[in-house]
Amino acid sequence: MKIFAVLLTMKDEEKSQKFRSQHLKFLEDEELNGNVLAYGRFVDGAGGLIMYRGEEEEAVRKIVEQDPYIQLGARDYHMHEWDMNSHVWTKGE
Repeated sequence: MKIFAVLLTMKDEEKSQKFRSQHLKFLEDEELNGNVLAYGRFVDGAGGLIMYRGEEEEAVRKIVEQDPYIQLGARDYHMHEWDMNSHVWTKGE
């Protein structure tokens, strides 16, 4: 499995507040599906970071683009494959 860091940058603060509960529900569901490792907001209000796992970038991108924040125009995103040096999340694989 590969890991992808997805930066969600603020696009529309009002929409971000309005759709926050939908966004968090989406992340909780994807975490239960094994697609999300960790997520959180930047305390300076610039957006947030989500760590996804998947076999291929395109498959992860399809999941990211289902996020209500992306679909409803609250945030933009930038995705990068991450070569993690710690075995905290991948131990036992």
